[in-house]
Amino acid sequence: MNAPIGVIDSGVGGLTVLKELIHRLPNEQFIYIGDTARCPYGPRAAHEVRKFTWQMAEALQNQSIKMLVVACNTATAVALESLQKNCPFPVVGVIFPGARAAIKATTRSEICILGTTGTIRSGAYEEAIKSLSSSTSIVPFACPSFVPLVESDEYEGEFARELVAKTLEPLKKASFDTLILGCTHYPLLQKHIEAAVGNHIKVLSSAEETAEDVMELLTYYHLHQETSSTEPHVFYTTGSIPMFKSIVTKWLEIDEPNIQSIEFK
Repeated sequence: MNAPIGVIDSGVGGLTVLKELIHRLPNEQFIYIGDTARCPYGPRAAHEVRKFTWQMAEALQNQSIKMLVVACNTATAVALESLQKNCPFPVVGVIFPGARAAIKATTRSEICILGTTGTIRSGAYEEAIKSLSSSTSIVPFACPSFVPLVESDEYEGEFARELVAKTLEPLKKASFDTLILGCTHYPLLQKHIEAAVGNHIKVLSSAEETAEDVMELLTYYHLHQETSSTEPHVFYTTGSIPMFKSIVTKWLEIDEPNIQSIEFK
């Protein structure tokens, strides 16, 4: 089916999922919306996140997408069920794939979840993990400073390393062998996170497992692009185009990305 796949996120974090999707599905065109002006979603009330998520989904529905990927853990936690019930196309979230990846990786059934305040408060990861393995021990840990750090494009330097190390210091007393990056912004901080928790801990994102789910649904519903798309990927942001462009260019290695402004009320 020659139609684009939509990807939405609270900001730039979903680019970590999109990168894997582009790698796995080179024939597909993607349209991405990053709600950078209203990011972060983590501290917001659930009804507010649900409203914002639906606004992005409806904007993409108007562009005739064939599938929607909710590449934001907070949005997945509060809005995925309603989107799946009411959208006229398949909708994929990132929490269950992340939980599945962690269950596959852990050898001691001890998993730590890093996430936004909203994601951790929702308990969505615990529910997903327990549905797969009821005996697993779970350490949830909120990192509210990480998303603003990534959105400000300061995720690579010494300041980021020190902030991550200080934030994760309490985890040295916890017992786990696998850590889920329960926010799609966090893979941009992965090297700092790995340094802070130690190389004996497996650090996972949900990107690869989410891409697997997308591929399976494309096959199941016969939605694969019939021929290689000649249309460029399109990026929308509710915030600063130059800052958004800087991260898209670096992270996705696209020299001149097609980035446009979008507004929601």
